[in-house]
Amino acid sequence: MKKIFLLVIIVLIFFHSSIIKAQEKNIIETSVAMMAKIGACWSPTFSPDGQTVAFISNMNGVPQIWTIPRAGGWPTLVTSLEDPINSVKWSPNGKWLSFSMSPGGGMNQQIYIVRPDGSDVTLLTGGGNETNRLGNWTSDGRKLMMSSNRRLPTSMDAYLIDIEDVKLELISKSKGIGSFSDITNDGEYALLNRLESRGSNDLFLIQTKTGQEKILTDHKGPGTFFGQFSSNEREIYLGFNKNRDLVAFGKIKLKKQDQPGPIEVLLERADAELESFKLNNDATLAVLIWNVYGRNELSIYDLEKHEVIKNNISLPSEIVRGIDFSKNGKWITLELSGATTPRDIWILNTETYEFRQLTFSPHAGVDLKTLISPKLVSFSAHDGLKLTAWLYQPKSSSYKPGPVVLSFHGGPEGQERPRFRSDYQALLAQGISILAPNVRGSSGFGKKFVNLDNGELRFNGIKDIKSCIKYVINSEIADPQRIGIMGGSYGGYMVMAGLAYYPDLISVGANLFGVVNFETFFANTEPWMAAISTIEYGDPKTEKDLLRSLSPIHKVDQVRAPTIVLHGANDTNVPVVEAEQVVENLKERDVPVEYILFPDEGHGFRKTINRIRSTTSIVNWFVKYL
Repeated sequence: MKKIFLLVIIVLIFFHSSIIKAQEKNIIETSVAMMAKIGACWSPTFSPDGQTVAFISNMNGVPQIWTIPRAGGWPTLVTSLEDPINSVKWSPNGKWLSFSMSPGGGMNQQIYIVRPDGSDVTLLTGGGNETNRLGNWTSDGRKLMMSSNRRLPTSMDAYLIDIEDVKLELISKSKGIGSFSDITNDGEYALLNRLESRGSNDLFLIQTKTGQEKILTDHKGPGTFFGQFSSNEREIYLGFNKNRDLVAFGKIKLKKQDQPGPIEVLLERADAELESFKLNNDATLAVLIWNVYGRNELSIYDLEKHEVIKNNISLPSEIVRGIDFSKNGKWITLELSGATTPRDIWILNTETYEFRQLTFSPHAGVDLKTLISPKLVSFSAHDGLKLTAWLYQPKSSSYKPGPVVLSFHGGPEGQERPRFRSDYQALLAQGISILAPNVRGSSGFGKKFVNLDNGELRFNGIKDIKSCIKYVINSEIADPQRIGIMGGSYGGYMVMAGLAYYPDLISVGANLFGVVNFETFFANTEPWMAAISTIEYGDPKTEKDLLRSLSPIHKVDQVRAPTIVLHGANDTNVPVVEAEQVVENLKERDVPVEYILFPDEGHGFRKTINRIRSTTSIVNWFVKYL
């Protein structure tokens, strides 16, 4: 009888424990799902009268076009399509909104126009597998600038689309990626941005009727250039790093027969790179966005007086994107976001320099005031190179070593910034710290730094992973037995490299659509992507041995850590074969692995329902194994 009684007690205890664990899991998943549901608004564009702003938001689950009065109010949904929309631009005559959309979330973007009331949705490109990129409108609102690889899969050429007869006119053929940055009011000349290899582009002056071109930024080695025409269209304002390390603001004067003069420096900073700029409608003012270790600073430059009239405008959030002037120049609409503030549209008054929030991305169940901001830290790599990182630590941290996840950005020439990351905040809520480094090869730190991982130098980039681990251990942030690693795209490459090269130092990994085999990557990625990536990674025709040695798949037998792999079935940037190779090997060796394939996503996860699943799966994985 006593044995039966004890057995009943044991069963009840086990049952009660199972219920508690199930409840705890449900609580975690519910809180993580609320974090993943937080919305975003981006790509603001003014109507010609400046009274309305169109933008993109995922408020209804899939990124679509919305409009809202500049004075504020309730947003109106313009499109309700199945696939995610990437960007939107209002035509100068006010009749149309142009937008690009990604079928199935893939790279083969298509370009459309739609009336501001949502009617007359019209496809301008041919559909199919070609990649198209949306540019700006011509000043009369009759044509759109775009680039496409429809002529040759390995190149992106520059086109003009006449929207009345839906006719595409090829203006400039390119080796690599060519796209129009600007066009004169009479349509006679265009400014072409051409990138033949990652890390180096040039600006060209193009005669649109003949296609004749003149290089404006001739240089040797790596270089970054972006620009716009001046008001008289005989000068070009530009960001540039020719003969310098950090990108500065300058201009080029066009001489007789359109010969370019030397680049004149207008504004430079020793502590920051110029990230982008935008001219007002009459090209008398420029808004300059500076990148300071990943945070943005904003200044206004008077192009007539050649002086800064407002420096370092106080920003409500850390990151600025998507600037657009109203036609009268009185208002600027822009996207602001930060580590604790979702992406939203704001209005800046150019007379008072006061900001007003226009959109309010939904965050049901999440008090934004409780979210955690990171601090910028620095440490040395194995060779003495200074590295920086954003360190996020839970508020309840007792400052004892605990679980830490290293998070690596994509690119590789991307940059880790204090932007809003629902996955970071969800991990922090579970007591897990995050170190998000900018290892060598990251942008935002100058021309030299961004090129320190090219070709064979990538082995040093892999060693930076160990330097990050050393930092979190020596700083008593991490328990050496509780270190994880995560990243997407090239960040996924770093995940698999870290797990393979340092199996004794990393306990768990999350690989999101990452490259693992450069041979299969070059064979299966978009042809134009392969063409521009040979200097960055290595040439598959002449450097097969190097690419093989750099590919984590050939060391994947060393991976022992539980690994979750997430990928989009329609990813043509990093094709799904990269994920399948990892999963197959880990399963064969009985290494714990979970594989999640999203049938309706491409390179990254855009739909809210999929972001919820990916975030909850990643957080649960780290909670389980850390």
